[in-house]
Amino acid sequence: MGALAGMMERHPQARFTIACGPAVQDLFRYMPRCERIIVVEKKPHNRHWLALWWQVVRHRWEVVVDLRSSPLAYGVWSRSRHVVRGGRRTGLKLEQQARSLGFRQPFRPHVWLGPEEQDMAARLLPGDIRWLALAPTAGTETKLWPASSFAALADRLGAEGMRPVLFYGPGEREARLAAPARAAMPEALDLGGRYSLAQVAALLVRCCLFVGSDSGLMHLSAALDVPTLGMFGPSRAAEYAPSGRWTAVVEAPGPPGAGNMEGLKAEDVCQAALSLYEWSGEG
Repeated sequence: MGALAGMMERHPQARFTIACGPAVQDLFRYMPRCERIIVVEKKPHNRHWLALWWQVVRHRWEVVVDLRSSPLAYGVWSRSRHVVRGGRRTGLKLEQQARSLGFRQPFRPHVWLGPEEQDMAARLLPGDIRWLALAPTAGTETKLWPASSFAALADRLGAEGMRPVLFYGPGEREARLAAPARAAMPEALDLGGRYSLAQVAALLVRCCLFVGSDSGLMHLSAALDVPTLGMFGPSRAAEYAPSGRWTAVVEAPGPPGAGNMEGLKAEDVCQAALSLYEWSGEG
């Protein structure tokens, strides 16, 4: 999203074609100057790249931007192209992308919300309550913070007048990973697993604070300018920290990128969350 914001500023008259996975396509529905969204369904043996190439090869492009370091960017006609190299490098991914695109500094990610999603979110999360977004799942299970720690955090922040809301993705795996947190926090409002990403974005923006492990939801929350606290253990905050107006991280004990999430204490997370909340001006 940060790279896209930068390209939109650099090319104020351009119209954009977005190629993305099915999970995130809704996030571009209200994007200004978005002419087309190509949904890339993953296929065995990387055949999805061939399917995408077939959809774009007959067009003459002004600029091609490839954030996945695929060979496809070199197989289409374009006046210029920017390919972000993969692999581990120094600095945040957002900064790496900015350098690849020739920007002096990274652009903050941006998410466009639609009126239908905002109306739905207002019904589910009324504005007279300070909603606390908690995301108990992640892409890999080693990133998970114990459900008992989430419950302790919810109790502490509940004493500050916040009401917890659980967010997690769709599917059987996400439901299984979220089950311990749901059981440990029966008082929490469960909004996980049944809303599109655009709807989730509209719900998140009504929360006063987000706490979760390194995940897509963490980055989405930060892009929405929700005060976002990311918890890091087996992933590197130096590369994957959330980028937004109000963000902070807490790291589990251990070497960078190899911390044990079970060693991250609820009281330390709570202190960091309250400091972020006050710094953002929400408190």
